[in-house]
Amino acid sequence: MPGGRLTQQERQQIALGLADGLAYAEIARRLDRPTSTITREVMRNGGPTAYRADLAHRATEHRTRRRQAAPRGPKSPPQTGGRDAEAVREYEETFTTVLMGSGMPKMMSRVMACLCMTDSGSLTAAELAQHLQVSPASVSKAITFLDGQGFVRREADEGRRERYVVDEDVWYQSMMASARAIAQVVGTARQGVGVLGPGTPAAVRLENVARFLDFVSESTARAAEQARDILHTKPETIPDSPTLANPL
Repeated sequence: MPGGRLTQQERQQIALGLADGLAYAEIARRLDRPTSTITREVMRNGGPTAYRADLAHRATEHRTRRRQAAPRGPKSPPQTGGRDAEAVREYEETFTTVLMGSGMPKMMSRVMACLCMTDSGSLTAAELAQHLQVSPASVSKAITFLDGQGFVRREADEGRRERYVVDEDVWYQSMMASARAIAQVVGTARQGVGVLGPGTPAAVRLENVARFLDFVSESTARAAEQARDILHTKPETIPDSPTLANPL
């Protein structure tokens, strides 16, 4: 399997594959690349409907030059556990891309991925800004969104600083919030049945939607409750010091 960065010719093949309606896995197979590489490439450069090979290639070259020129902070957190810095960086990009694909905005996805990849599960605004090479205002906006969605919580840190935490229960809370949101749609759909008149085509359609989503909501909540303990499974060996998985 070839390594290294995608070439301009490979990006052209990706664009052709997308135009032909091929799945990421099929494009990856034809290029002998990991599917995650193709997914990340497309999502970082406009998504499947807006991807252009020439623009993607220029954007990648620009990011590479910017990364090489960017000064390294003197307090960048060290690697632990023998981690491969390049592999961790690539994984962080993949994780971010997947979160974006689920509907989370880009900066919020970057912050969420960054927090999830810390051994401590927490960082300050300054640490996030340094790692992601963004402004504190961008971090603040992302945290406000994630906090509002229940993905992170805030803790008091030294002085007047805040520390942002993503803990074991965040995914459970996210699933339960999703179940509650679906349940609201169910209730609204069933209100429409009465408004539109039972037995009419529109009312029947809404009732079917309500029945389907009701099942999904209940199944999601039940599965989350049954699997919640999995989130609290502890590793046999805890790292000596909680540090950021990978500095830029």
